[in-house]
Amino acid sequence: MPVVPLHELLATARTGGYGVAAINVVNDLSIEAVLAAAAQERAPVVLQTSVKTVKQYGAAPLHAIVSAIADAIDVPYVLHLDHCPDRAVITDCLANGWGSVLFDAHDLDVAENLRQTIEVVAEARAAGADVEGEIEGIQGVEDGIGSDARTKQQTLEIAIDFIRRSGVDVFAPSIGNAHGRYTQAPVLDAERITALVAATGVPQALHGGTGMTDDQFRDLIARGCAKVNISTALKEAYMKSGWEFLRGAAERDVWDPPSLFRAQRQAVLDMAAGHMRLFGSAGRA
Repeated sequence: MPVVPLHELLATARTGGYGVAAINVVNDLSIEAVLAAAAQERAPVVLQTSVKTVKQYGAAPLHAIVSAIADAIDVPYVLHLDHCPDRAVITDCLANGWGSVLFDAHDLDVAENLRQTIEVVAEARAAGADVEGEIEGIQGVEDGIGSDARTKQQTLEIAIDFIRRSGVDVFAPSIGNAHGRYTQAPVLDAERITALVAATGVPQALHGGTGMTDDQFRDLIARGCAKVNISTALKEAYMKSGWEFLRGAAERDVWDPPSLFRAQRQAVLDMAAGHMRLFGSAGRA
């Protein structure tokens, strides 16, 4: 499978009016299932890894797993490090082949966030990689990073200045979105996406996608959310399919791990493929 720079993948998506699914993978099974969905749907894809997953495997072994599986697939992909406040982990991932990183420094004041993001952008450029930036925390905890407390939303002028001066390739705005599963459809500030893209030309990353309505996804993609993150939906598909299979195995008293893995793979593949079709990226590879 060809590795494509994130900025190229998203520029093509913006021109084509679709969103690229950026799906958080957790192990070799989920990696293979998401890539199989991309191949089935002929869709470009972003494979996202959390800091927790990188530390679980180690950057070099995890990259080797992705590369070995992706070799058999012929649609473009990017390996991306999701929400990472740790500069050392970013350096490790860039040194081991990640194509993009999200430097999550929203806990810092904007000036210090900007200073360090400029440094991360320079480091990534030297490695041939791209950077996603963030100045406002997305509500909710994901893979041990984040907070359930709402963070201050910066003014539009501050966000635009940050994007322009930092040189980030994609920006993750706070628009009323949240990580995890919503109890009801969120109320989103979609106009903020329009304004940020109009002022900077930089594609936006939609976080907290699981649980949004189809119409919300389509509207935000049309406004400039060329990267659409999916994490909770993968975890639910993976674990709920495993739970259902194991309940049946217990009733039958038949224990066959490969059958469990097939059930989980199919659930993750179907989930990923459904999002690719919804985001309009199917048939774009």
